[in-house]
Amino acid sequence: MNLSEILLAMGVLCGFWNVAMSITIYSSLQKRGIPVSFIWLRLMAPKYAFQYKEITRVETGKVGSLYYQWIVSINLALVFFVIAVITIL
Repeated sequence: MNLSEILLAMGVLCGFWNVAMSITIYSSLQKRGIPVSFIWLRLMAPKYAFQYKEITRVETGKVGSLYYQWIVSINLALVFFVIAVITIL
C-alpha cells in the first residue's frame, strides 16, 4: 500500500466514525424529546450536532463529548482526503 491509499482508508474510517456519531447524536436528541428526522439525518447533521451542544451545555454546564467527536471526525476525514488528493497529484 502506498501513502495515498492509506490516507484514503483513514479518511473513509473517519467518515464512518462521523456517521456513527451523527446517529448517536440523533438518538440522544430523540431520547430528550427533540423532534428529529432520520430520513434527513445527513442533511440536518450539523443542525442536530449544534442542538446537542446547546442542550448538553444547559443540562450539565459542559458540551457533551459526542459533539467533539462529531467535529473531530468530520475534520479529520476532510484533512485525510485533501492530503490523499495532493499525494496522488
